[in-house]
Amino acid sequence: MAIKIYTKTGDAGKTSLIGGTKVPKSHIRIESYGTIDELNSFIGLANDLIIDEKTNAMLKEIQDRLFTVGSSLACDPDKEPMMKIPDLKESDVQLLESEIDKMNEQLPAMKSFILPGGHPSVSNLHICRCVCRRAERIVVFMQEEQMFVDVLVIKYLNRLSDYLFVLARYIAQQLMAPEIPWKPRINS
Repeated sequence: MAIKIYTKTGDAGKTSLIGGTKVPKSHIRIESYGTIDELNSFIGLANDLIIDEKTNAMLKEIQDRLFTVGSSLACDPDKEPMMKIPDLKESDVQLLESEIDKMNEQLPAMKSFILPGGHPSVSNLHICRCVCRRAERIVVFMQEEQMFVDVLVIKYLNRLSDYLFVLARYIAQQLMAPEIPWKPRINS
């Protein structure tokens, strides 16, 4: 039996967190995991554009972790201790750091800011990075507003945006696409 896609329960502008608590669809918690979903979709596109098996496997791993992040953000924090929600681990952050270090060893030193572009794959990775930074800003805001956010979620998103930036440079190098340095216009 197929799962019915529409339930009509959200027609009045409310939705349920994991745990059953009803909140408006405009709630910051919904915004947070909606942004994670957007990021996951853009990473799926990035993965479709990149022809490198090792990178493809890593991006699939990241997509899986983003579902974990989304689950954490979608859960009613008062009910979460009683539920089996997947957890991020410090090793997830360490994996990103390890991959960043490996790619950086093969890249020339940056001497200026880099404009996004040079190839569709590279541009899309920069979009992923920007959406990731937006997701990070949202969850930091939630934390500042005294809403529970697992601190590892913030750390993971911070490191993921770094990973996406370095990956954009790495893929540009693989594709022999030019890095476009930002040359600030200085009025004299």
